[in-house]
Amino acid sequence: MTDCTTQSLLFASLDRRQLVADFDGGDITSDGGLPLLREVDRKIGLLDALDAAIGDPRNPIFVVHDQRTMLAQRIFGIAAAYEDLNDHNRLRRDTLLQAMTERQLKPSQEEGDPLASPSTLCRLENRLTRGDLVRMAKVFVEKFVASYHTPPQELVLDFDATDDPIHGLQEGRFFHGYYDEYCFLPLYVYCGDQLLVAYLRPSNIDAAKHSRAILCLLVERFRQVWPNVRIVFRGDSGFCRWRMLRWCDRHGVDYIVGLAKNNVLKRMARRSMIQARWDHRRSGLKQRLFEDLTYAAGTWDRSRRVIAKAEHSDQGENPRFVVTSLQGPGQELYEKVYCQRGEMENRIKEQQLHLFADRTSCHDFLANQFRVLLSAAAYVLVETLRRVGLAGTELAQAQVDTIRLKLLKIGARVVRSVRRIVLHLASGYPLRELLAGVIRRLQDWRYTPAIGP
Repeated sequence: MTDCTTQSLLFASLDRRQLVADFDGGDITSDGGLPLLREVDRKIGLLDALDAAIGDPRNPIFVVHDQRTMLAQRIFGIAAAYEDLNDHNRLRRDTLLQAMTERQLKPSQEEGDPLASPSTLCRLENRLTRGDLVRMAKVFVEKFVASYHTPPQELVLDFDATDDPIHGLQEGRFFHGYYDEYCFLPLYVYCGDQLLVAYLRPSNIDAAKHSRAILCLLVERFRQVWPNVRIVFRGDSGFCRWRMLRWCDRHGVDYIVGLAKNNVLKRMARRSMIQARWDHRRSGLKQRLFEDLTYAAGTWDRSRRVIAKAEHSDQGENPRFVVTSLQGPGQELYEKVYCQRGEMENRIKEQQLHLFADRTSCHDFLANQFRVLLSAAAYVLVETLRRVGLAGTELAQAQVDTIRLKLLKIGARVVRSVRRIVLHLASGYPLRELLAGVIRRLQDWRYTPAIGP
């Protein structure tokens, strides 16, 4: 191996002393908190399940980097903010990441040998089949089911679509008029903070495309394990399709879904809007009134309950409508049930912005779907860390980027011996007690799924 001169980095002097940096530190990592994600994975078995879902056509005799190791390399890398394959040119030599992947060395390999190169990881992305991706998608549903220690009484399933801008000539590239750009249109489904579905789609489709089929599969699976669970479908007006509502009515699934305003709805809510306008003029404050309507669009199979929100403020009137099968006061359903779907948008931001689900730059569409699922896997690990390890702490509601900054990005010196690997964490790390508590909670956590008949 050729010895190369290490690059030195010069900073402004400190008094009479020069401030110089280089890359000769040896086995030092900036990701000293990665073992937390490994602790999570050891409990829930996510990496093993994903590995089992993907077929490996390679001849084992010639395999250097096994599939599970490559999955761990990519998923842990994404969680640590290394989203690009090119990052692994250097990252593959990171001592801690090598250990966290739990790779099984072959007789011809040594412990310090690098992990898979970007080209090897790229070949993994491009050899997956549609069947592999379907089986991977099922893993996330099964891990959600297994996360419950006791059968839940109610599940609120949030559906939402978002844009994923693209800048190349990828398969499935179309221009979307609403977003005014070339993009994909992925569909996400969450239950609370937990991810169920991350489904990449081209953008030349209706936002609700395939949502009824996905809801059907989810409901079928949940009722297999929890026959008495109540299921509520929640979405914005992009998912208000009469066939979806009819399916829910026929299969005992409740719903609360946004309804696009139109002239008929505005006329029906006119009295409330006039009252809100007069109340605003008298008080000078924003006014909100709620009214129950019975409405059916021309294409619907029957009339349904619609909650009308008549709002008037300094910016003028702002009517909103929601169709629902739920019982209860309209204002309470709108404010405490429907508006809670806004939290899902924060989860999508975490997925897209903090865990790089928008890094869909492969030419092949299936390879891009695989990348979305890798990001989803990273989200599941971090969300479990937040839900279990950070419960009751100041970071219990922290977003992914905050958790990464506070708990994963810790400077550490790695010392390896035959019997153990020691992480000498930075002496100035300010969250020692929090980190110790997280490790203790993860190790004490009994992962005992409540699976029904």
